[in-house]
Amino acid sequence: MEELDAIVIGAGPAGLMAAQMLAEAGRQVTIIEAKPSPARKFLMAGKSGLNLSKDEGFEKLLPHFEEAKGHLKPMLEAFDSKAVMQWARDLDQDIFTGSSGRVFPVCMKASPLLRAWLAKLEAMGTSLRKNWLWQGFDTDSLVFETPDGTKKVQAQVTVLALGGASWSRLGSDGQWVAMLKKKGVLTKPLVAANVGLKLDWSSHMEQHFGAPVKSTALSAGPARTRGEFVITASGLEGGGIYSLSKAIREGHELTLDLYPDKTVNSLMKKINRPRGKNSLSNHLRKSIGLSGAKMALLREFVKPLPCSEELAHQLKNLIVPHAGPVDIEKAISSAGGLSFDAVDNNLMIKSLPGIFCAGEMLDWEAPTGGYLLTACLATGRWAGIAAASYK
Repeated sequence: MEELDAIVIGAGPAGLMAAQMLAEAGRQVTIIEAKPSPARKFLMAGKSGLNLSKDEGFEKLLPHFEEAKGHLKPMLEAFDSKAVMQWARDLDQDIFTGSSGRVFPVCMKASPLLRAWLAKLEAMGTSLRKNWLWQGFDTDSLVFETPDGTKKVQAQVTVLALGGASWSRLGSDGQWVAMLKKKGVLTKPLVAANVGLKLDWSSHMEQHFGAPVKSTALSAGPARTRGEFVITASGLEGGGIYSLSKAIREGHELTLDLYPDKTVNSLMKKINRPRGKNSLSNHLRKSIGLSGAKMALLREFVKPLPCSEELAHQLKNLIVPHAGPVDIEKAISSAGGLSFDAVDNNLMIKSLPGIFCAGEMLDWEAPTGGYLLTACLATGRWAGIAAASYK
């Protein structure tokens, strides 16, 4: 039996932030990671630019967390988007804000930031154990499968930052849910969030695989967004689709408005112009600019094409019959997990004193655009500070 001061299980952004807070408070910190290297999902996110946060005021930031915003409010107030930006600068990473307000490192990679962060943590005296897979509890001990066999550890304080259940090969497989349930801890099923949709396309759509669809409004039930998405061989992907994941998961159908800046009447007037010898496709291209991927989507879901009035309505309310979300394994993030009812205001599990939780394993979700990483860092910081002062 090994006795340690403070351990953090999970070396993603939430876990590393918790470790930093513990170390800054003078605790002796051991970070335990199941994979051969830390923060693998963080590094994968960096391949597309590493969206750190969204440069916007707190009053705009908070509503993106929907039902969980009441729980997350104090944590995000203490570490908001401005704080995320300063955190990156403190690690000597130059950042910039794009036209949409999204914040990125100038280098557009995660690896330089991660290297700087790990070096800082090592200089603060933290240690990192890799290839240690948490197996659950043995009375008051934590059990790990390691390269040297099964090990048992007792710690004064523990922070769990085990992630959700998407991209399990990168480290977060959701197996911790069963371990906590065995201890009577309240959890909710992990489900896909920020995820694409599956469609069984007709053969004529093949030429449009990879094509972006821009200047579109998307809605599902009460949720509505302006954004773009991409047609893929398996369905639809992209920010516009991801932001409606929750509403679609709840059973609302997906509807596209291919002309969000035009009314039905204005479209009808243009469609009703004399067509002459033009084919319908050429007429729609010339009269309202309908072509390419948008035309392909219209033909895929509306057969045959109706007369002008009904056609204008379809362009503004195109229902997309899909086969549901892509499997959670390929989702950007997951929802569900550890219920906020199971933790106190310090993110300590009520029934397991001295064990705190942070990051995506908590029951919250948010759209892409920097909100996910911001909340992981904020909850990791909150749990780390609380654990540091726990006696």
